[in-house]
Amino acid sequence: MDIQNKIALVTGAGRGIGRAIAMALAKEGAKVILTARSRKQLEDVAGEIQAMGGETLIIPADLSDEKQAREMIATAVRQMNGLHILINNAGLGYFRPVADLKIEEWDEMFSVNLRAVFLTTQSALPHLRHAKESFIINIASLAGKNTFVNGAGYTATKWGLRAFSQCLMLEERQYGIRVLTVCPGSVDTSFGGSGSPHSSKKEIIKPEDIADTIVMAIRMPQRTMVSEIDIRPTNP
Repeated sequence: MDIQNKIALVTGAGRGIGRAIAMALAKEGAKVILTARSRKQLEDVAGEIQAMGGETLIIPADLSDEKQAREMIATAVRQMNGLHILINNAGLGYFRPVADLKIEEWDEMFSVNLRAVFLTTQSALPHLRHAKESFIINIASLAGKNTFVNGAGYTATKWGLRAFSQCLMLEERQYGIRVLTVCPGSVDTSFGGSGSPHSSKKEIIKPEDIADTIVMAIRMPQRTMVSEIDIRPTNP
């Protein structure tokens, strides 16, 4: 896909991986819609994009809320006149033993990491189908393939996201929609949540590494679909 002048929507775009993806797409000439809960963070990213001559739109929203998710997509499509690329990036994690995990933390992880992806994707599908050539990219995690102590809730959401993405890919490819799941290892971000495992390695993955990989996948010809990518530190 030629990214120039395509309309891309990035969730969790105010910082970290989401910000890096938004910036990378803008550099490729995409018109980028930014959404997250924090208006201030979105305004900061939008300012960076506009400073380099890019076109952007910010829509603050809690995408785990059905009304807000559906209204966000409707507003985005109406104001930007379409949608070609959806990046479901927003996520959070709480890392503690099952015995200590609070039900509110469990529910929040499933709301943000799965429910919001479902609501946003379902709302966007009619517009992505209409585009004929479009892309959905879901940011999962290597935690969606590997279990670890204190990760029961988070890994459950990421295993679920991978399954959701694989089913979605099989359903939507007939409409020209390519679906990619990206599974990063530890990334150097201020990841939302608490108790997150931290790597002291200097070679930890950077958000820009994830963004560059996504740009590469989108650029692949329409006849080719990369359906899942693992991204690991070289020397963890």
